[in-house]
Amino acid sequence: MRVLVAEDDVRLADLLDESLSEAGWDVEVVHDGRTAYERLLAGTEYDVALLDWMLPGKDGLSVARQLRGLGLVTPILMLTARGEVRDRIEGLDAGADDYLPKPFDLDELLARLRALYRRNSLTGLAPVQVGDLVVDPGARRVTRAGEEVTLSAREFDILFLLATHAGQVVSRLSILDEVWDGETDLRSNVIDVHLAAIRAKIDRPFGTRTITTLRGVGYRLDPPDPHP
Repeated sequence: MRVLVAEDDVRLADLLDESLSEAGWDVEVVHDGRTAYERLLAGTEYDVALLDWMLPGKDGLSVARQLRGLGLVTPILMLTARGEVRDRIEGLDAGADDYLPKPFDLDELLARLRALYRRNSLTGLAPVQVGDLVVDPGARRVTRAGEEVTLSAREFDILFLLATHAGQVVSRLSILDEVWDGETDLRSNVIDVHLAAIRAKIDRPFGTRTITTLRGVGYRLDPPDPHP
């Protein structure tokens, strides 16, 4: 797992270098936006780019916007002291995949990087089909009976996990580990909330039952069973 860290605060950059390296990342650090832009544009294969917004030479927002304009799809996590909602929207609209305001918790940063890496690693995988339900990890696209279904990022990740284990029971712990990197408490109802939303989108409009809850065990996705 290779990450480019662009941070002009040398002390923070050193901390990120050390922490990410200890977590198993291959880290390259630069201290200005122009160098970050050139490294990313040069075709060096990074799994994720970690950009500070207020970089000298070329700010992180400009780096993200220009790279996206050229078709570069490397996942970008933006770091910034600007935590207002409008700033987050501006960063995401510029092409950042995620946004983390300073000061931040290192464990949360690592979890977000893992999530971006995991999503990016799905690119190129073949679509998974279960009955008339098709889950395409590369395009992050879901269709049922040829009709596109819009899911949130978390909903997609849960559905893809269930689809790749179709006919098998997937435990709550497995979902938490794969989708939330274990950061959510097992006692939380967050999985149930997301599954309810998924069912409302992939089953209810089509009159099917696809996901079965086995209480105390987990969840199973089967080919659609029309309501009687």
